[in-house]
Amino acid sequence: MMRPPPPLRVVARAEFRSLTSLSTAPVRRSSPRWLSTTAALRAPRGAALAPSSASAGFFLSNRVFERSACLDSLITNHRPRTTSTAPPSAAMSQTPQSLSELPPHRRRQARKQAMENGASSDGTLPANASSTLTNVAASQPAHSARRVFSTLLSLSKPRLTVLVVLTAMAPYALYPVPEMLTPSMTETPSLSPLTLLFLTTGTALCSASANTFNMLYEPLTDAKMSRTRNRPLVRKLISTRAAIAFAVLAGATGVGALYFGVNPTVSFLGLSNIVLYAGIYTPLKAVTAFNTWVGAVVGGIPPLMGWAAAAGEAATNDGSWRELLFASDGSSIGGWLMASLLFAWQFPHFMALSWGIREEYKAAGLRMLAWTNPARNARVALRYSIAFIPICLGLCAAGVTEWSFAATSMPVNLWLVREAVRFWRLEGHGGSARGLFWASVWHLPAVMILALLHKKGMWSRAWRSAFGDEEEGVWEDEEHEEMASMTAANVAAKR
Repeated sequence: MMRPPPPLRVVARAEFRSLTSLSTAPVRRSSPRWLSTTAALRAPRGAALAPSSASAGFFLSNRVFERSACLDSLITNHRPRTTSTAPPSAAMSQTPQSLSELPPHRRRQARKQAMENGASSDGTLPANASSTLTNVAASQPAHSARRVFSTLLSLSKPRLTVLVVLTAMAPYALYPVPEMLTPSMTETPSLSPLTLLFLTTGTALCSASANTFNMLYEPLTDAKMSRTRNRPLVRKLISTRAAIAFAVLAGATGVGALYFGVNPTVSFLGLSNIVLYAGIYTPLKAVTAFNTWVGAVVGGIPPLMGWAAAAGEAATNDGSWRELLFASDGSSIGGWLMASLLFAWQFPHFMALSWGIREEYKAAGLRMLAWTNPARNARVALRYSIAFIPICLGLCAAGVTEWSFAATSMPVNLWLVREAVRFWRLEGHGGSARGLFWASVWHLPAVMILALLHKKGMWSRAWRSAFGDEEEGVWEDEEHEEMASMTAANVAAKR
């Protein structure tokens, strides 16, 4: 038989006793949430999920029916989920991982936190190929062939050497060779693959020699900078005597290959590049910020080498340096325009690159505009970025490319100018240096490829060779005889 409910007076008395017991219990004041640590925050959260005996007595004493024990096992076995309320920076500081080991979202949070703390992410530069090869060489057994090869390749700065070779090959291909120039009318074929082989090999060896001499001159400076302290001479992977021998041998072989395989003018340009880079540019780095302009001249010489190599193939007179570089008919203007393109490109590229490591340059005693005059550093980058527009127009006017090149290269040039303006306004901060650096990295190959695609008369000749042209005829006999007489006179003069 069901018991009758207790009187209201009894229920009120039970509630009063429960409230009295709660009021007399000691109250623990919790510290503010923002002043507590992660461990302190976890405990109250777990404790809050577990019902206390006092609160259970208060609420259960007001039930009309008897308490059910069906959920007691679930309540006692419940394990509260603990969550961390610490900020992302604190959570990442508890697990000391490198930036590359973190997942992408954590990596973005770390960079954002670093920028908020006053650090800059613009100093993050792409991996240095010389440093990577040095690590490969150091992991190999001593005196092994792979260790020696990796060390010598690291001394050559392979990425820079490849860039130098490509900037010499592009003008060689862009040279406007006469359409009817054939091996029977000249001593050698036009744009000979053998000449191109000697050009690329000799240019690569000259670049390797110059880069090795550069490392030989400043091992103490390289040891002070994070980007260069892993070079082979700094880590003693090769002796100074062996490095000197490699630099001399590479330089002599490269200059000789250019002299005998191309022409003396290109050989002289290759030798002058070694002297300028290793003998003038490198010592000037510790003296004046003007060293950047000398380095830009070094970067502008390889396009001249490629142009002079192609001009030597089509030369009709004595083939001297005057004819190849300062032709009276203006045919050498294209080579100087290509050289000016590479000269101008050095500034936005290097100004953006040096800004991220300006403090290291300062600590090493190398005078760069990035730390001696940051405002001028940004202005110079902007000035030479704008110069690409008239240079590309000049290539069209000189007959090196079609006028369509001016239209297709304009978006790429405007992109570089936009990043340079942002770099100038922010003076390198806010990611503007990194944006300009990567814009310059993609800008140069884009302009080179577009110039090759829009070479003067290339597509019209391809169309005629594929589909023919009724209006196309063979050269007149007088033109053949004139060309043959000029070639015969040239051969007689050389003998």
